[in-house]
Amino acid sequence: MSVTAADIKKLRDMTGAGMMDCKKALNESAGDFDKAIEVLRLKGQKVSAKRADNEANEGAVIALVSEDKTRGVIVKLSSETDFVSKNQEFVDGVNAIAEAALKAFPASKEELMDAATANGTVASALNDLVTKFTEKMELSYERLEAAVVAPYIHMGNKAGVIVGLSAAGDAAYEAGRDVAMQVAAMKPVAVDKDGVDQSIIDKEIEIGIELARKEGKPEAMLDKIAKGKLNKFFKDNTLLNQAFVKDSKQNIAGYLNSVEKGLTVTDFKHVTLG
Repeated sequence: MSVTAADIKKLRDMTGAGMMDCKKALNESAGDFDKAIEVLRLKGQKVSAKRADNEANEGAVIALVSEDKTRGVIVKLSSETDFVSKNQEFVDGVNAIAEAALKAFPASKEELMDAATANGTVASALNDLVTKFTEKMELSYERLEAAVVAPYIHMGNKAGVIVGLSAAGDAAYEAGRDVAMQVAAMKPVAVDKDGVDQSIIDKEIEIGIELARKEGKPEAMLDKIAKGKLNKFFKDNTLLNQAFVKDSKQNIAGYLNSVEKGLTVTDFKHVTLG
């Protein structure tokens, strides 16, 4: 059958794919729109594979929490260019994936791909975005469950944070928002020193010893000096020990305790572009 300009425009409106791609898909499918959409989706998969070596450092990060504020998710969809990342249709697509993630609350990114969206699954939604924008895209996913989970999205969807706290309530939630902004600004590596990976600790001690040796300190004192530098590392790089950016006279642990006695952070997730 003959493919008309109206058919091509209709398929473009349905999918957002390019005019020539729509024409080819309709010709391949003999004018069957459902089959043409499938052809375009397959083309999207091929585009993704062909661009696999490209860098995808742009994109959008979305952080959402459930209505009862006990669950939170972060979804990052990376793209190659900021032209795509700033496109509202792209951002809306990432939001839709994040909403699906929050509703299904899957345990892994692999399970997230099967979560339901308004028009199919996350996997099909992702493929539709690849088809429309013809760029490499990479999906990342984090989740958190706690008595209260508070979110923060950095300006322009460049980063997202979710923070879990040990107690519920409006005051705890608002404090969690402050702490989420702290995480985005100060980039802690763990909640406290107990959460720091042993490999990081070993490396910091190694660096501390080497620096002390270069400063001419006695060999017998090197280990002690390195342990002192390690404590400074914990103070600067673990969330509860960091100085509160809104009030440097107290650390995050002290701030939370002032909001509610015993209130603390149970976990956090921080996802950034790049």
